[in-house]
Amino acid sequence: MRWQPILAVAVALGAGMAGYAAMGSPGLKAQPAPARVQNPDLTPEAEKASKQLLENFGDVRAWLTLSDALIRAGRTETAVYSLESALEAIPGNADLWVQLGVALVAHANGEVVPAARLAFDRAGRLAPDHPAPSYFLGLAWMQAGETEKALETWRALRARSQDDAPWVPSLERQIAAAVMMEQMGMEPGMMQPGGAPAAEGAMQGNS
Repeated sequence: MRWQPILAVAVALGAGMAGYAAMGSPGLKAQPAPARVQNPDLTPEAEKASKQLLENFGDVRAWLTLSDALIRAGRTETAVYSLESALEAIPGNADLWVQLGVALVAHANGEVVPAARLAFDRAGRLAPDHPAPSYFLGLAWMQAGETEKALETWRALRARSQDDAPWVPSLERQIAAAVMMEQMGMEPGMMQPGGAPAAEGAMQGNS
């Protein structure tokens, strides 16, 4: 339904839309909507993104900015819900599927749950030449302590990437760090939720 993405923004920011939500949930008792308050957990950029979404829920960049801010604030469940709502409106966007995978991993405390793998896989099928699905899947495997799987994913991405591709330097640094950790027998440190950049900005220069 068209109101769901807008409702997701309201929930994310603590805005009061209980009465509006009740329109789509007849089993719930209607309650007065509390006044909207500024959310101290979100950055000014995320607040701006929320306003943009209220005007245009098809703004992919705004969805990515908002969801990334929610993940960084530890509000991973809200980030997942918001992205699911975004994808209901824009199901064919690979960046949103990547970001959903990132949010699902963060919500699972670093575990690469099946739903996250499915999200990365969906992104890869939507945009086979897009590096972000494999790049972020590798990061997710590192979060989970699966260095071998991370290296397998990243090396496959490197093998199909042109040498002058703009994401190659970052990818090679990740591979080198993972190899070093593997050789030293180190356990990968868990990334903080949202430690990776939002999907759209992570792989600059891709088409």
